[in-house]
Amino acid sequence: MISRRTMLAGSAALLAPFPRLAAASELKLNDDGLYTKPWFLESFLELPDDLKEAAAKNKRFVIMWELKGCPYCKKIHEINLADPTIENFIKDRFQVLQLNIIGSREVTDFDGQKLPEKQFAQKYGVRYTPTFQFFPDSIDGLAQKTPTAREVARWQGYMEPKPFLSMFRFVADKAYEKMSLNDFLKANG
Repeated sequence: MISRRTMLAGSAALLAPFPRLAAASELKLNDDGLYTKPWFLESFLELPDDLKEAAAKNKRFVIMWELKGCPYCKKIHEINLADPTIENFIKDRFQVLQLNIIGSREVTDFDGQKLPEKQFAQKYGVRYTPTFQFFPDSIDGLAQKTPTAREVARWQGYMEPKPFLSMFRFVADKAYEKMSLNDFLKANG
């Protein structure tokens, strides 16, 4: 008779050569019904503090907008974030704050304005999920800029793993100071 321990060991051995499959099978939902990762930023949703905290850790700050039931959001988690190379690159260089495009949690913007997630998304013109908003590595002058001028890059929709990783490299390497994201993606992936 096969013991439960033997069965679990066999299952783990079968999944070992397929890290994406193993990671995809471990998808977790948060209270809003969004797929999440344990390394996503747990925040009081005070964006100036979140950006300062990221900078103090030599990381960049990014907001990942999602929606419960969004098939492309799920695909980001199942495929892109299940790739250890991509996941480790992002974990090592970014603080990811996940927000719900129709959520009601109060967010404090860089200018001090407090809004529910849904209104915050509207203020920044976020209309699709997933959307990634990347911010500069310093809070200096952000409050005086218009909302979309605060971003150094933005991507809307699903992106295959290679260009997805390139998008994060674009921000990590500050390539936005030299070229557009589209030009960078054409050159790098």
